[in-house]
Amino acid sequence: MERITRILAFLEQNPKDNFLRHALALEYIKTGKLEEARSLFEAVLTDSPDYVGSYYHLAKLLEQLQQTDLAIQWYEKGMEAAKAAGDNHALNELRAAYEDLIY
Repeated sequence: MERITRILAFLEQNPKDNFLRHALALEYIKTGKLEEARSLFEAVLTDSPDYVGSYYHLAKLLEQLQQTDLAIQWYEKGMEAAKAAGDNHALNELRAAYEDLIY
């Protein structure tokens, strides 16, 4: 809980900071606040579709929530964003998770 409190304090000063919102979403997942995490990841990707790291985590979370079709869509969007950014590492991680899900 202490980490969440600290991140929230930083977010008060910088409410649109993608790194902080992403970090808070990951902390929320650890504490079982899955819908809060989902909202944060979606907000990050709505504001900054090039924030490639959040695609993987959002899609994994959607898998956990049994929303497979949405997870597939986010993996696909993430692969496109990773290609556009030239981020082959993220592209490979997204592709592997995507293929594990659909095959």
